[in-house]
Amino acid sequence: MSVLVPNPGGRSADDLVHVGRTPPARQPGESDPLPLLDVTMPTDRLRGWLVTLAVALIAGVVRLWDLGRATNEGTPVFDEKHYVPQAWQMLRNGGYEDNPGYELVAHPPVGKQLIAIGEWLLGYNPWGWRIAAALSGTLMVLLIVRIARRMTRSTLLGALAGILLICDGVSHVQSRVGMLDIFQAMFLLAAFACLLVDRDQVRSRMWQVCVEGRLGDSRWGPRLGFRWWRFGAGLMLGLACGVKWNGIYYIMAFGLLSVIWDALARRAAGVPRPWRAALLRDTAPALWSLVAIPLLVYFGTWALWFASETATDRHAVLLHDDVGFGVLPDPLRSLLFYQLNVLDFHTHLVTPKEPHPWESKPWAWPMGMRPMLYYYESGLPGCGRASCIEATMLIGTPAMWWLALPVAGWAVWRATSRMDWRYAAVLVGYGAGYLPWFLNLDRQMYYFYATPLAPFLVLGIVLVLGEVLGASRDHFERRRTGLLAVALYVGLVVANFIWLWPILNGEPITPERWQAELWLPSWR
Repeated sequence: MSVLVPNPGGRSADDLVHVGRTPPARQPGESDPLPLLDVTMPTDRLRGWLVTLAVALIAGVVRLWDLGRATNEGTPVFDEKHYVPQAWQMLRNGGYEDNPGYELVAHPPVGKQLIAIGEWLLGYNPWGWRIAAALSGTLMVLLIVRIARRMTRSTLLGALAGILLICDGVSHVQSRVGMLDIFQAMFLLAAFACLLVDRDQVRSRMWQVCVEGRLGDSRWGPRLGFRWWRFGAGLMLGLACGVKWNGIYYIMAFGLLSVIWDALARRAAGVPRPWRAALLRDTAPALWSLVAIPLLVYFGTWALWFASETATDRHAVLLHDDVGFGVLPDPLRSLLFYQLNVLDFHTHLVTPKEPHPWESKPWAWPMGMRPMLYYYESGLPGCGRASCIEATMLIGTPAMWWLALPVAGWAVWRATSRMDWRYAAVLVGYGAGYLPWFLNLDRQMYYFYATPLAPFLVLGIVLVLGEVLGASRDHFERRRTGLLAVALYVGLVVANFIWLWPILNGEPITPERWQAELWLPSWR
């Protein structure tokens, strides 16, 4: 079984790269009763936070750099044209939309409300409608540094995860447009972070029970008390669903993952029937925290809609009294009518006979084979010539995204053959954002739907880099060779990101440079 080893023998934090190894046999006289449950973190806590903040600061500079560039003569581009005006309408009306004639309200309110906050702070301009996305993208970098550090017990690998996410083209572009996907990705990553802390906390509590000799008090093992971090994960999942509905798949995936982790913790502690114990002890609290709480939070995101009198379909029940079977209160029946309209919109949003030129299906997303062109202008000055091109294209940095399938294959191998929980967790997070799109392939789909996949791809790559790097107890030549390989790869990613920079940010380039940026025929 894969286990988690605390800093044994006083080694440095980087010794904890391979946390999936079986712990060494205890020597006579050692008092540690359950190394399987020990979750000691690296001791460089101050350095860990300093590194985290430094990487997040770099991310903020990169995400905010010339944020107002790439507009359609000062107006929104691509799908910004939907969400930016709706956010401004929310700001004008006190947090809700009220345009029933338009009826293109395709998503819940949270993402648009976040955009509206930026517009309230900075006005109805590109900086105003993009600042919330840029800050969310920056926060994701901070989160992934802490997540990777916790998963690998290595501050170095945490920093590398932050650098890789900074250099991911999908995360970068989505952090610089007034669209919804980056907000959902942020809340989902925050939920994943909360679950990781909860996992460690559960194992620590179980370890304490074993130390105190209370494991045998019940055949099902101990009750674990209220779990605030899992409660926090539920809050984040509810907000993710308040941005886009497909967050519901993460509720199912993360809920199952949490219960499995509980069962494995009980098994490691020596509970006789750990799976039945987890079913009896942990499933109901998990349903409360990861199903009921997200549901309550989701309905809470509609509070301003409930409080209004003129919001879209707020009193639809007066015209459609057959909704809700007369059982629900009128406000809930009106909301149900509203949600059914949105569901109908998404159900019938199918690929037409002449599809959108930048539409793509999910099989093209892992390697970014069909990117998206958000903005394009030609014949402009600014590149040293009279006629230049400005373009913003959503492209996953090839040095990372082209490794998606090999990394996924390695993750499956490690998760199944070595029972490495870290790879399994990454696969769950990636799969929850990817596999559901295959359920309805007739629907119109675009590459930006893959935004939540990016951080889990980064985590998978970082776990592989940890194995390449090795531990400091390894032979000097082995360690040095691993460090060189990791440095070369990270340098390649950074160089790739710098090369793509002009078409990720809409900077003026020559037509020749534009053609040089389009590496594959499917990118054109």
